[in-house]
Amino acid sequence: MIPEAPEASGAPEAPFSLKSHLVFDGHNDLAWQLRERLGSDPARLATPAAAGLTQTDVPRLRRGRVGAQFWSVYVPATETAPPAVTATLEQIDLVHRLIGRYPDDLELARTAADVIAIMARGKIASLLGAEGGHCIDGSLGVLRMLYRLGVRYLTLTHNRNVPWADAAIDAPVHGGLTGFGREVVRELQRIGMLADLSHTSAATARDALDVARGPVIFSHSCARALCDRPRNVPDDVLARLPANGGVCMVTFVPAFVAPDRGDHATVAQVADHVDHVRTVAGAAHVGLGSDFDGSAAMPDGLGDVSCYPALLTELARRGWSDADIAGLTSGNILRVLRAAEALAAS
Repeated sequence: MIPEAPEASGAPEAPFSLKSHLVFDGHNDLAWQLRERLGSDPARLATPAAAGLTQTDVPRLRRGRVGAQFWSVYVPATETAPPAVTATLEQIDLVHRLIGRYPDDLELARTAADVIAIMARGKIASLLGAEGGHCIDGSLGVLRMLYRLGVRYLTLTHNRNVPWADAAIDAPVHGGLTGFGREVVRELQRIGMLADLSHTSAATARDALDVARGPVIFSHSCARALCDRPRNVPDDVLARLPANGGVCMVTFVPAFVAPDRGDHATVAQVADHVDHVRTVAGAAHVGLGSDFDGSAAMPDGLGDVSCYPALLTELARRGWSDADIAGLTSGNILRVLRAAEALAAS
C-alpha cells in the first residue's frame, strides 16, 4: 500500500474505510505543463520555483492516495501531422523521463497485472494515454508503435475533427467515424489499446460502440444530462456501457461539471455527475478522470491531486458502499484493462 502521508491543506480526512481505496485516475496533463512551463525537465517539478505552477507533484499524489495514473501525452489538435507525431513522441519520452526521475514513487505499467503489482510495492503505477487521433497521422503503423512505447489508450479526437472521426466541438464532417475510423477502432482492440471516446462527437461514440468487440472508455468526461455541453456524454451512450463493458471516468473540469458553464464548480456537483453515471450505466461502469493540469480552474475543494479524499468522502456521505467506491477508484478501469488484454490475446 502507499504509505500514509499528512492530508493536504483543505483536503478533509477520508473515513477510515476509504483509506484502503487507491485512486486510478484516467487523465492527467502534467506532461504538457512540464513542456510548457518547466522546460520539459521533470527534475524542476521538485524545485521551489515550480510551486504553484502545477496541480500535480509526487507529494500531493501521495496525499491524494493515487495508486495509478494515466499520464496524457497530449499535443494540441492544431499541431498538424507529421509534426504531431514528433511532438507526441517527445511527450512519451518526457513521461518516461518523469518516471525515471522519481523511481521510488513512479513505475511504468503496461498491463493490469503491472498496475496491481506496482501498487502493492507502494509506488504509483504510471500508464500513458495519447490524446487525439491526429497524433498517428493516419497510420496504423504509428498506432502500433505507440503501443510498444507504453501507450494504452488513444483518444480518437481532441477538439478538432481528424480525417476519420468527428470531434465533439467541431462542425460535423463525417457523421461519426469513416471506414478508416472503424478500422482504427478494430486495430486498437486487436493490439490491446483502449479506444477513448472523450472529446468525440456523440455520433463518433455511437459508431465506435457499434464496432467495438471489447470495452471502450471515456477517460475524462461528464454527463450531458447534468451539464449540456457537447464534450459530455449523452444518456443513450452511457446506457450502452453495460453491454460494452466500458467505463466513463468523470472529469473535474468546471466547464463540464457546472450547468451554468462557468469556471466555478463544487465537490458536490462533481459527485452529482458520478451519481448520474452510476444511475444510468451502473456502478461497474464509472471511474474518475480528473484532468488535473489540463484546466486552470478546478472545483472548490478539488484544487489539486491531493484532494481526491474530499470527493470520496462526499460519495460515502451519500451512501456509496465500500464495494462501489472500490470499483469507482480502481476496480472498474482495472477490469476494462484486463478485458482489453484478453481480447487482444484471443
